[in-house]
Amino acid sequence: MSSQTEHSAESTAASTLPRERYDLVIRGERVLTTSGVRPREVGVRDGRIVALQPLGNALEGDEVVELAAGETLIPGLVDTHVHVNEPGRTEWEGFASATRAAAAGGVTTIIDMPLNSIPPTIDVPALEEKRAVARDQVHVDVGFWGGAVPGNTSSLRDLHDDGVFGFKCFLLHSGVDEFPPLDADEMEHDMRELASFDSVMLVHAEDSRAIDRAPSPEGDDYAKFLASRPRGAENIAIAEVIERARWTGARAHILHLSSSDALPMIRSAKRDGVRLTVETCPHYLTLTAEEIPTGGTQYKCCPPIREAGNRELLWEGLQDGTIDFIVSDHSPSTLDLKDLENGDFAVAWGGVSSLQLGLSLVWTEARHRGIDFETVVSWMSDRPAQFAGLTGKGRIAPGYDADFAVFADDDAYVVDVAKLHHKNPITPYAGRALSGLVRRTYLRGQVVDGSTPRGQLLRRGMID
Repeated sequence: MSSQTEHSAESTAASTLPRERYDLVIRGERVLTTSGVRPREVGVRDGRIVALQPLGNALEGDEVVELAAGETLIPGLVDTHVHVNEPGRTEWEGFASATRAAAAGGVTTIIDMPLNSIPPTIDVPALEEKRAVARDQVHVDVGFWGGAVPGNTSSLRDLHDDGVFGFKCFLLHSGVDEFPPLDADEMEHDMRELASFDSVMLVHAEDSRAIDRAPSPEGDDYAKFLASRPRGAENIAIAEVIERARWTGARAHILHLSSSDALPMIRSAKRDGVRLTVETCPHYLTLTAEEIPTGGTQYKCCPPIREAGNRELLWEGLQDGTIDFIVSDHSPSTLDLKDLENGDFAVAWGGVSSLQLGLSLVWTEARHRGIDFETVVSWMSDRPAQFAGLTGKGRIAPGYDADFAVFADDDAYVVDVAKLHHKNPITPYAGRALSGLVRRTYLRGQVVDGSTPRGQLLRRGMID
């Protein structure tokens, strides 16, 4: 047989071999990979990404999805700061409603905060109670933070061994009596304990003494409320966290940074090798104190939304890497707790509902500043996933979970509270025009439909 005939026979044999088949194939001109937006085909099997090939390779799947013009396939977002409030305050929010809202916003993994539920997640029995309630009703994957409060140091290692992702503490009253604050010495003591098993302390950093000496926030004037939570209170507390982390060698994380004054000391601490990470939230990046109306308690959160100049410096902090990522701090309540009738900032619950809106909010502002879409998605997917140790989340790459969102970055819409999945129809973004819409969300290769809960409970390093 001639060599030409042999080659022809080999080609014929190769063409008759069965091609590899996938459960799901998604094809499109715009797939956000680790090397940027590329024309790609994504092959999914058993809920994981197993193939990522150039568009045109004609991967075969039991289901094949062709992205439409203007759609980008992005990794599912990871939100490591969500208050679900169940059990105990399920009228504020709950696992079913919160995870529906998350999926509608392209978020495929959340980590639930330890407070506002009753009991708070400060020991293993409370953690197991929360898991029992969450199981079988979550539409996205859910993990849990533990809490550090006075007197529970002995419970921290047990919670860590039972799979929490780290621990949250307050340096002032948390807003609920069942989750009391630590003082700085107690925080340092617990940091030393966490350092022994390399966990992380998440800190609500506002100094109680500074706030006690600030003006009273009574009434419907937002300027008075803002004065009652001065930047100095945040700056002092962040300085305390930095030094205690320096002394103990522990990992520390600053929650919901709102004061741009703190950025220089954060930069300095990071240069010094302090094990410090920092987050901020959409409300600090999109809203300003100057626009908040009289009695607009839907805007109240702690630390507060500050001035426009402060907002621009936070954007700079994100772009230069001083701030590591963006999360929602979704902290909802019932309408009556927002005191909408009186608009009194002194008595209204402090928290912003935005879990469903985060990507659109941040993208709307970012594109005006010339920030590319890939960077925005990284701030809200890959970076928080890395922070929490979620090694299979936040990227479209082989071996990662097939968690995706289909995002139309040029779509525009106006926020209608009646269309939000949050349990209570209130948000400071009502009526706001936004750019970019999540059209579909996939969890492990299956579309999240909002009716069939397919989410799983996560433990540090594993699925429950």
